[in-house]
Amino acid sequence: MSEIQKHQATNMILTTDLQQAVQVIKGAIQRSQARSLQHVNNEVLSLYYGIGQYISENTRHHFWGTGALKTISDQLQKEMPGLTGFGETSLKNMRTFYEEWSEYVNRQPAVDELPIDETELLVQIRQPLGDELNWTDFLRVPFTHHVIILRKVKDLEERAFYIHMCASRAWNKYALEDFIKQDLYKNRGSLPSNFTETISDTRLAIRTLKAFKENYLLNFINAEDLYENEEERNEPVLTSKIVENIRDFILRFGNDFIFIQPYYRMVIGGEEKFIDLLFFNRQLNCLVAVELKDCRFKPAHLGQLSFYLSVLDEQVRKPHENPSVGLILCREMDRTVVELAIRDYNKPMGVATFRLGEDAPDVYNRILPNTNGLNELMQDTDLS
Repeated sequence: MSEIQKHQATNMILTTDLQQAVQVIKGAIQRSQARSLQHVNNEVLSLYYGIGQYISENTRHHFWGTGALKTISDQLQKEMPGLTGFGETSLKNMRTFYEEWSEYVNRQPAVDELPIDETELLVQIRQPLGDELNWTDFLRVPFTHHVIILRKVKDLEERAFYIHMCASRAWNKYALEDFIKQDLYKNRGSLPSNFTETISDTRLAIRTLKAFKENYLLNFINAEDLYENEEERNEPVLTSKIVENIRDFILRFGNDFIFIQPYYRMVIGGEEKFIDLLFFNRQLNCLVAVELKDCRFKPAHLGQLSFYLSVLDEQVRKPHENPSVGLILCREMDRTVVELAIRDYNKPMGVATFRLGEDAPDVYNRILPNTNGLNELMQDTDLS
């Protein structure tokens, strides 16, 4: 090896090491920033809660005269030039913040006491009505978001939902307003997914959520028809059975889905890759890749599906179509594991489970028609 080659190799190793160092330092900085922001947000919420209580006690009991908040706000501006966030409307919002949440706070200071010292008042809050509100989430949400939620949402459980979504999905206030306007709470479905984070159009995100279910009953397939015992589980056999009964599958999947092809072939870097089932959804105007996993969900499944979606968008998607959507269809899953694994991906994906005929509770088998009944229903129904 020449001296130049040795020098290049050494630089390559250094570059790799330095890049790793950059990532380590970057991660440390980001964690520190997150902790700092969290501490700041705790202080801000404590301050605003305390001011809100002070204002509430003095305005609701008529200790102050009419127009007091405007007078206070104007004087604050004079005594603290450049101060922002303490206009008359903001002071009223602080009062609302206190009044709406005071029921769930243990400490009730005296009327003339402002609970805004270095202690974080909101750490002393108690859980209202079981697990309806996660206070860790509560303290992570900015005051502006709290104001929007309090102004536009009245039900406690619904408020808790939007607080959790803001905390876990890092929504900005515009995304929060859009999802409240589109009533995401009532239209969210049960499928664990990252649709609300990866689909920028709020209405499309909600339509995508509604297009999928958390569990699909494939009672037109029996395990005994696939293999003799559980150890013989494999996706190719399951895929073949679904393709043989594709009409029945679409009845469960949804009428807006158009089946394109099983084992859809893509060539990337001279290597072949195959999507188990490829559909097109007319309402969503996008390709839908379904990966079958005849096993328990594993986080690695998402990496494979995300890669397939990237290839579809690059090689197959038409200019007028929306980005492709992916679905992992597996035997079972832990919802917490799915939500933790899926949130860092930038491709829209969801995870659902399926049950075969003999897996379904008897009540479902009694209610749902069998394969022959579904075929008769299809023949009798005018789909035009």
